[in-house]
Amino acid sequence: MDLSIIIVNYKTEELTSNCIDSIIKSNTRGLCYEIILVDNASDDGSIEAIEKQFPEITIIKNSENLGFSKANNIGMAVAKGDYILLLNSDTIVDLDTLKGALAFIKDHKHIGALGCKVLLPSGKLDPACKRSFPTPMNGLYHSLNLDLAFPESTRFGAYNLTYVDENKTCSIDCIMGAFMLVPRAVVDTVGMLDEDFFMYGEDVDWCYRIKQAGYQVMYYPEVRIFHHKKASGIGKRNPKVIAAFYDSMIIFYNKHYQNKYNRFTRWCVITGTTIMKKMALAKNNRRK
Repeated sequence: MDLSIIIVNYKTEELTSNCIDSIIKSNTRGLCYEIILVDNASDDGSIEAIEKQFPEITIIKNSENLGFSKANNIGMAVAKGDYILLLNSDTIVDLDTLKGALAFIKDHKHIGALGCKVLLPSGKLDPACKRSFPTPMNGLYHSLNLDLAFPESTRFGAYNLTYVDENKTCSIDCIMGAFMLVPRAVVDTVGMLDEDFFMYGEDVDWCYRIKQAGYQVMYYPEVRIFHHKKASGIGKRNPKVIAAFYDSMIIFYNKHYQNKYNRFTRWCVITGTTIMKKMALAKNNRRK
């Protein structure tokens, strides 16, 4: 089998259904693929509705919400494809994206992970689809919005590589988990997603380990998806989701950077992230 597409569902029936439908309607002629949908204990009837609508896909039902990383790992464990695609449930695949991405990565054996151009509903680029690793300085400049003020600066714009042409194929540090195409051989070499990351940060960690193993992480904008980012989070968001976002930063720093920087830098990172987390939770609490 050429490709295993893994999607995680959690109470997003319409988004997930649209995502699966876009895959089925895309140009997959000559491509042998499977769709594996892992449901994180949705209790809103969404998984039953999807199961009825798409009887041809493989559905795994978890008895509890295990998080994004573990759910994807469960899907990868049963996947039969030579290539694994992690695809967010809130995405729409363009007509030639699957065949184009797969053809490119097959022709370039040095690629350990491939991402595509990711467009928001507005038509603008999702900046997270091509990034550098979140070093303390990159994170600081991004937090201060210096990348927005000086997008052409290689120093201030490193976090989201704002100075890199969004239409240029290039080797980068990190792609986003909304679309990650990885050869099975690379998964076998570096391992699956780190389940310490409940959600957020697992894609950055995976890219870091893939590059450490000697592979390249490639941004390939010749194909694209559309990302309805945070589509299910309008208004007040789940505090656990907000906390997970900031907690993932600390997990990543402690795992990969703790021994690379001095104690003062570590204190600044941990303290700064904790303050941003508290501010984000307070702001969310004031929303209706």
